[in-house]
This record gives sequence, C-alpha cells and structure tokens, in this order.
Amino acid sequence: MNTVVYKIRIENEKFGTLLNETFVDGVQFKLFLKMIQGCLELKNNLSFFNGTDFLISIPFRFLEDSIIVTSTNEYELADHMRSKIEALVTK
Repeated sequence: MNTVVYKIRIENEKFGTLLNETFVDGVQFKLFLKMIQGCLELKNNLSFFNGTDFLISIPFRFLEDSIIVTSTNEYELADHMRSKIEALVTK
C-alpha cells in the first residue's frame, strides 16, 4: 500500500524552523499552500488554528523573509514495517 505524503517547511534565518508539517491529504495540503500564498500576496500575518491541536501565527515581516520549501514523497507501509521488524531483530 503506497501513500503520498506532502511536506512543507518554513525556514527563517533569525528564528530557524518556523513550520515543519506533513500532510497525507493532498486537498488539505493544497488549501494550506493557498493560504500561505494569500498571506504573502495580501501582506497578512499567517494565522491558523485547526480547532483542536494545531495553532500557528507568523507575522508577515518574518514570513516574507523566510524560505518556504515543499516536497512530496511516496511512503510505503511495508517499508515502515520492515524497518520496525529489523530494529527489533537487531536488539
């Protein structure tokens, strides 16, 4: 079973990593990227709260000075399980 994971990382020279998040849903990832793009174009702060456990607030002046990197990786459950089993065997 293959799954695609989407990652976004926002790096700032002064503060280091501001955001390092992984998404498994492509639609949520796309919406999050559109939100970041909108904040940059409209010169707004990046503020987001999902209602339970994820809150982010980055002022625009730090967001515009940051590097934003995205990536997609194919994740295979069999590889994950194989590495877990190998770790148990080597102990």
